[in-house]
Amino acid sequence: MPFFSPWRAPRLVVRSKIPASLWNWLFDSASLTRRLLEVCDGTFEVRVLRQGWQRALAEESCELELRARAPVFVREVYLLCHGEPWVFARTVIPRATLSGKYRRLTRLGNQSLGAVLFADRTMRRGELEIACLMRGQALFEGAVRHLAAKPQSIWGRRSVFQLSGKPLLLSEIFLHDMSTCKPKPSKPL
Repeated sequence: MPFFSPWRAPRLVVRSKIPASLWNWLFDSASLTRRLLEVCDGTFEVRVLRQGWQRALAEESCELELRARAPVFVREVYLLCHGEPWVFARTVIPRATLSGKYRRLTRLGNQSLGAVLFADRTMRRGELEIACLMRGQALFEGAVRHLAAKPQSIWGRRSVFQLSGKPLLLSEIFLHDMSTCKPKPSKPL
């Protein structure tokens, strides 16, 4: 059965539809963890919401070129700053990726996945895709499930990472007004 995917390559996204405060966050291909550490004044933390084996969403299976309903390891977390959820991250890892040293990806606990990915010399990041998610979409509902105030829409980005040629899909959904997030100025030498 065909499905609608809200994800678009950056060149296909209408810039005027994206809130100006999110533009640089959505299109920055560097580590989101590192960037959050810069703006959170030492209050950054990862809160695991759920993780385990389940079925990927249809659009995730398609992106990872998996057969429909193939079991994958899914990890959902909030990235918190000052104790508040700023980003919802969902990682989808095919069973074949979790061999050898990558089995540890199922046991990260409160460690940031970004720290692991960007420390791996074999890591290659695929093209970023951008989406505006709305109520009724599975990823939207997962992202806002634990929030007291539920927004009408949220923006996110995703990309496939390759670790030694083995894929995983990471979606990062912004829940906070990122216009208030400014990195600390560098100290003069």
